[in-house]
Amino acid sequence: MSLSPSNFENILVMGKSGAGKQPRIDVFTSDFGLAQLSTGNIFRSFMKIFNDSGYKGDINKFYNNAKNEFIEDKKIKETIGSSIDDSDFDDFLLGLKAHYYVSNGKYVPDSLTNMLFESYFSRSGYKGMVLDGYPRTVSQAEYLLKLTSEKETKIDAIVLVENEDDAIIKRTLGRRICPSCGAVFHLEFKPPIDGKFCSKCGTEVILRSDDTEEKLRTRLQEFRDKTMPTIQFLVEKGIPLVKAEGNLPVFTEEAVKLSVVEGLQRSGLL
Repeated sequence: MSLSPSNFENILVMGKSGAGKQPRIDVFTSDFGLAQLSTGNIFRSFMKIFNDSGYKGDINKFYNNAKNEFIEDKKIKETIGSSIDDSDFDDFLLGLKAHYYVSNGKYVPDSLTNMLFESYFSRSGYKGMVLDGYPRTVSQAEYLLKLTSEKETKIDAIVLVENEDDAIIKRTLGRRICPSCGAVFHLEFKPPIDGKFCSKCGTEVILRSDDTEEKLRTRLQEFRDKTMPTIQFLVEKGIPLVKAEGNLPVFTEEAVKLSVVEGLQRSGLL
């Protein structure tokens, strides 16, 4: 099956954790000319900026527990002083805040997630992206629609990868991630070299620390509680919903591509 780059501006790929989103995202990046914008990678990028800055102070002092929010940005800057260049400070500050929430195991507020997302989305001119992991809440979805409207771009469709919980758990427990380049493998369906080495960079692949059955079931419930209402909100706002079967009888690149293409065709988008 041969496809050429499309006229899609932005696509959302959504679904339960472990449903099979990444193979569908790969179809959009390899065959439709889009680039992946992953919330996880965004957070890691900003946290790396903070870590690479060399700042060794206690960041907890910048958080007002009584008000459950950070102190004013200008006060943080005054405290840190000239150790961070002015031109780098905004990204450093976003990284500091992301690091605080993640390292303390706290929920990252939508306001910060939105800022981190927009910072990256703007680099592409707000188009040409397949969005992964955003939006996850109705509040984030509202922000995304407001942003695309202001920037005169759009979300062409939501591709919802459907899969049953038990199938997801079985598949996810066999998933392996390359800690160096981020490539994703599966011990049965897309095995790494010799069962343990990344085919792209040769690094030994790992099982993610949060890929346990208990944590998987927590994430599956979170999808039902937060993400499904978000999808419903977007559909009510006129974004076309395309359904793609995640648990395919034969799991090959061609079968995955076909699941995406047929869904787009059924929705009149191809």
